[in-house]
Parts: sequence; C-alpha cells; structure tokens
Amino acid sequence: MKITIIAVGKLKEKYWKQAIAEYEKRLSAYTKVEIIEVPDEKAPENMSDKEIEQVKEKEGQRILAKVKPQSTVITLEIQGKMLSSEALAKEIDQRMTQGASDFTFIIGGSNGLHQDVMNRSNFALSFSKMTFPHQMMRVVLLEQVYRAFKINRGEAYHK
Repeated sequence: MKITIIAVGKLKEKYWKQAIAEYEKRLSAYTKVEIIEVPDEKAPENMSDKEIEQVKEKEGQRILAKVKPQSTVITLEIQGKMLSSEALAKEIDQRMTQGASDFTFIIGGSNGLHQDVMNRSNFALSFSKMTFPHQMMRVVLLEQVYRAFKINRGEAYHK
C-alpha cells in the first residue's frame, strides 16, 4: 500500500512541515507516504480567464507527469463529493478490496485543477465548499487518511 500526495506549490513554513512530518510518522505504521511538490506557475494577480486556463494547464501537465498509470487518483475539488471520515475510510477500504494499492491524492494550485487532471481522477473529493490554502489542505488530508486507517483497523481515535 502506498499513498502519494501531489501538490502544487512549495511548503515553506516550518509549522506546516512539522505537522506534515507528524502525520507521515503516524501513517508509517500503516502505509508508505510520499509527497511530491510540483512548481506553481508564476502568475499576476489580475488574470483573464484565458490566462487562468493556461496556468492550470501548465500546472496540470506537471501533475500528470508525476501520476503513475496504475495509481488510483483522488482529486481534491470544491465540486467533489463530500464524505464523512467514516465514508472516506469505507471508500479507501472498498478500493483496496478491489485491488487498489497505490493511491494518489492531488491538491491543485490557487486557480484549481485543469480539466485533464480532473479527467484522470477516479474520485473527486471535497472537504468543504470553502477554499483553503494548499499548505493547510496537505495537513487536513494527511490527518483524514490517518483517521481512515484507524477506522478501517477498528482502532481507537478521537471523534
């Protein structure tokens, strides 16, 4: 079993790195975790729709270049399906039962994901209708994946 997180942008802040390191350590008892950062596209504040699409396309190409063909891809999208922690655990467990052992979670850049990345997705997951910084989403995602493993193993974890 392997979990890969592909995220647009570089993590700079020490406190986010520490939180991620903590969940990587906790998850190491259950699975191998790899975090791949792809560069975000430099873009001005006020872009046209066409320019936004070009930025998403370039970032999308970088993301897709890192996705393994056999990987089950779960994209984080505002318009994705919202699940409870238990339902996410069940989703992962069902896919593992069907033979999936390589999961790739994708966190897009500030403009979202390109359509090509969404087309490659096996499951679109939403944590909220709200927008969160990609740094925070890495931590939230790792925590929920850790929680899913605890739930699926029947181990105690605070509710």
